[in-house]
Amino acid sequence: MAVPDFQSWFLPLLKRLADGKDHGMSELYQALADDMGLSGDDRAQLLKSGAQLVFENRIGWARTYLKKAGLIEAPSRGVVRITERGKSILAKPPERLNVKFLRQFPEFVEFHTYKADASSPNTPPVEVAQESPLDTLERVHGELEQQLAEDILERVKKAPPAFFERLVVDLLLAMGYGGSREDAGKTIGKSGDGGIDGVINEDRLGLDVLYIQAKRWEQAVGRPVVQAFAGSLEGVRARKGVLITTSSFTSDAQQYVRQIEKKIVLIDGTTLATLMIQHNVGVGIEAANQVKKLDSDYFPE
Repeated sequence: MAVPDFQSWFLPLLKRLADGKDHGMSELYQALADDMGLSGDDRAQLLKSGAQLVFENRIGWARTYLKKAGLIEAPSRGVVRITERGKSILAKPPERLNVKFLRQFPEFVEFHTYKADASSPNTPPVEVAQESPLDTLERVHGELEQQLAEDILERVKKAPPAFFERLVVDLLLAMGYGGSREDAGKTIGKSGDGGIDGVINEDRLGLDVLYIQAKRWEQAVGRPVVQAFAGSLEGVRARKGVLITTSSFTSDAQQYVRQIEKKIVLIDGTTLATLMIQHNVGVGIEAANQVKKLDSDYFPE
């Protein structure tokens, strides 16, 4: 199962606090994960930033929203307990405790309403989305990156062969392969057929090498092409190879590389564009908005 959205944790969290005692968040994370039947994979899922577990982040936002609605309180750092208002809700719990339900409380409405421009009193308030703020941020960021990847791939396909050769060199260098640009340039781009065939250092010391083949294709790359590439590796006694295409690979081709002894990595067009984004090749930063959080260690208990 997927990790439930942050609103789905509202009622389970409130029920866990029904005894009126103080509870540490570290204890609640695991107890609530058990209550919701999260699998090991669910519990290990990280945010895209890699900074926090997804389920803990969503429980954290649930805590914030319930606190803003006055249903729970935080007597000390990392500790929560239910309030009288929270107990009254549990006495007759709704079928689903969500943001819409919490908007009956004025202090929550004040928290959950974003005023677009404080200097314009006639600007109507905008209700914040029904997902957690960080979920919204990650979703929008993902949508922007997906569109960017599509734009990158379209430009790569339209670019001349010489540009594609330079792109592969730039990407491999950005990923830490090839040593210097001069070294990489000597070994890549020698096929003369609009593709790239060559050998590049796997590490900066040249302790191992990768055999590279990359072509700008429109049709899916099938097993025969991958088999031929594997044969070329055998001919030069290479153990590792990377096959790059601007299109895709057939299921037979993907199955084949899983069966053979040699290590061949297949990079399709979508993966190529994603790697370019990750390693800042052909992209720039349009805006940098830091998401800051409270430094609990700075403040006294």
